[in-house]
Amino acid sequence: MDFFNNQTDAVKLKFNWTLGIIATLERVPDKFFKHIDEGIYEVRVEVGSNIFRVFSFFDEGQLIVLTNGFQKKTQKIPKNEIVLAKKIKKEYFDEKAKK
Repeated sequence: MDFFNNQTDAVKLKFNWTLGIIATLERVPDKFFKHIDEGIYEVRVEVGSNIFRVFSFFDEGQLIVLTNGFQKKTQKIPKNEIVLAKKIKKEYFDEKAKK
């Protein structure tokens, strides 16, 4: 939520619109949502010349859990962001298993 709350209103609006597309379309274009690595998916938002990414994963088929977000400034996805998303995913399922 910190990442989202620190964005401009235009970026927030576009993220909400993109998440709506993901929630309602049966086949979401790769431009908005694609698999990255080991069950980690990327939500992609472009506002003007800025590109923002939020990693996510699925829980129980249809629930998408958002993890970490960042503004992409290079062609390659920063490895540390993928590592963080995997760590959050593991922590999420470890906590869920305890309940």
